[in-house]
Amino acid sequence: MAKAGGDLPPEERARRSVGRLLGTGFATLLVLGLGLGWAWLGVFILEPGEAAVLLRMGKYADTRTQPGLHFSLPPPIVTRVRIDVDEVRNEDFGFRGKEDADTTLESLQEATMQTRDNNIVRVGFAIQYSIKDAYDALYQVADRGAVVRDAAQAAMREAVGKETVDGVLRERRAALTDEAHRLLQEILDSYGAGLDIRSVQLQNVQPPAPVREAFADVLKANQDASRLVNEAEGYRNSQIPNARAEATELAEAALGYRDATIALATGEARRFQALAGEYRKAPEITARRMHIETMESVLGGVEKVIVDPGSAGLLPYLPLDLRGRGQP
Repeated sequence: MAKAGGDLPPEERARRSVGRLLGTGFATLLVLGLGLGWAWLGVFILEPGEAAVLLRMGKYADTRTQPGLHFSLPPPIVTRVRIDVDEVRNEDFGFRGKEDADTTLESLQEATMQTRDNNIVRVGFAIQYSIKDAYDALYQVADRGAVVRDAAQAAMREAVGKETVDGVLRERRAALTDEAHRLLQEILDSYGAGLDIRSVQLQNVQPPAPVREAFADVLKANQDASRLVNEAEGYRNSQIPNARAEATELAEAALGYRDATIALATGEARRFQALAGEYRKAPEITARRMHIETMESVLGGVEKVIVDPGSAGLLPYLPLDLRGRGQP
């Protein structure tokens, strides 16, 4: 019969004690290692442009957006769902990628829209969007892509319905995209979709095929009219400066002529006043001087024959050569 533990030899008791210590230490190390390994599962790294939604026991707990090292309680207590929030996503409507899908029923239905003046147009467009709230984008809508497509078509149809066919085709395309952008963002915000619309771009806007040629003729006529108006505006703008310069030149010439005429008249008046003063002082002398000056100005450039009035008894002699030169 085996002896009680206290009756064991000292060597046996020591061996059993060491065995128990080793077993306890190994179990402790094992538990500690498993605990550290489980805790390490809560460490994660976020890349730039990434976000992580943390769910504690299935309920929303937090959203991490800063790049770098993060820690949370490990699974299954806390689970993490990563999503790229900086990625710009694209959706096309009325066409598919670079190849126009005019022949497909889906693209025809997407592109066919009615304007305010009850005309039908085909509007192909594309949108770009990104995620602004990771949790809303993941859990507020069941099918993010379908929601975006339905909302985009509704927004564009409403925007087209506010415009005339001329506005959609050429006159108000920028205003149309701005309005569609605004309406689409409002719709998605009302859903709490957590999405940010980056851009709405028209890709291919045309009237329906049966009337496309007529619309093209109208568009060409409008373009020709705009070109003629622009040419007329350009001609007017080029002529106005010339006309203004010519008018300024004429005005300046008129002012110069006026000033010269006034100066001449003023000089003549002063001369006349001076002569009048001299005439009052010595009438005969002044009159004789004026007569001499007048004769000098009249006869200064012609051939002259002077006949002495005192030679009445003599026969005057007029040289024929001088007479001939005096005739025109």
